[in-house]
Amino acid sequence: MTTDALHLTPELVENPVGAYADLRSRPGLGHVVLPGLDTPVRLVTRHEDVKAALTEPRLVRDRSTVADSEMPDPQAELLASGLEGIPEEYVQYLSGHLALFDGDEHTRRRSPLTRAFTARRVAALRPFVEKTARELIETLADREQADLLGEFAYPLSTAVICALVGVDAADQDKVCGWIRDFAYGDGSRVLEGLGGVVEYTKDLVARRRTEPTDDLVSALLADGGMTDDEIVTVFFLLINTGITPPALFLAHAVLALLDHPDQLEKLRAEPELLARAVPELLRHVTLVRMGATLYATEDFVFAGAQLKKGEAVTVALFAADHDPAAYDIPERLDVTREFGRGDGHLAFGHGPHYCIGAALGRLVTGVVFEELLVRRSAAPELAVDRADVQFGHWPGDGFHLLSLPVRL
Repeated sequence: MTTDALHLTPELVENPVGAYADLRSRPGLGHVVLPGLDTPVRLVTRHEDVKAALTEPRLVRDRSTVADSEMPDPQAELLASGLEGIPEEYVQYLSGHLALFDGDEHTRRRSPLTRAFTARRVAALRPFVEKTARELIETLADREQADLLGEFAYPLSTAVICALVGVDAADQDKVCGWIRDFAYGDGSRVLEGLGGVVEYTKDLVARRRTEPTDDLVSALLADGGMTDDEIVTVFFLLINTGITPPALFLAHAVLALLDHPDQLEKLRAEPELLARAVPELLRHVTLVRMGATLYATEDFVFAGAQLKKGEAVTVALFAADHDPAAYDIPERLDVTREFGRGDGHLAFGHGPHYCIGAALGRLVTGVVFEELLVRRSAAPELAVDRADVQFGHWPGDGFHLLSLPVRL
């Protein structure tokens, strides 16, 4: 199987008109090896097929439910590298990700979070997001150079998640420091950050049980659908999905606008275009390039390919959001682009695993674009040559910014 698999590089994964265009043109589903991995997987790249895969009941997330399968497993390879060196007592909090469950178990774990993650709770965060964004911008505005990712997007996303969960104001600097060490620091204090967050969240759950407030932890306790350990796991779910991806998206979206100055100028001249620009940038960037691994529960034909029981399938969300069959000139950033019903893109996924935090992501993005790009007298400028902007990559995914030096 591996002999004819296409080995994707981070550069190919990042290029919507490169390898993806070739894969989309091929019949069926090709075998590929994702960047940094060794295990082949069937890759779904066409928009229509990606949506179908994300709602196909014969493609599941939990491989343990597929009996008697010895097919190669890229997800196991990826998880093993991510959990390497993590103490056993903490593994449960990192391996209980909602994306890895299906059916009734997924519903049991997701439903309390969905009930607690109300539109009112998200909307109530707007003043906090606005205040935090303005303060961060003011702090960085007089600097000759500022890192929009490390000094703005990450701190903002971290503060928002802390406020949502219910971290007490007096503890936020300490907890945000642990989150930074665990999620996006230099790697030297990952275990200290992990331990700090776990123990703090356990204590927070105990305190909120006797003294509830209007926060997510209190709402989950009142709902009664989760154990204490599962609530701790929720905090890590929010750290892993609600901090790094949104922070990277904000930086990549700003870079995309700087790469398309005509679109930035149009947005600044017509702020009402924000309602279209946010989904268009979500589509254009599609920060999570690859979805979770899916496994065939039986032998069946999908998207023109004969799948074997236990065979691994991955959806390329970035490819789907740049499919010319779904979008007119998809590689073009167009802040006036109109979408039909729904999101108009797959950046938040589709189907039962659609991103719980999508509404919060849209709120934060809208606030940031308004405060950073529209309200200010001058737009941000790159503080280095475009060729000197630094990128890195994670196993199984594409390029991501390491920093974004700008002048505000």
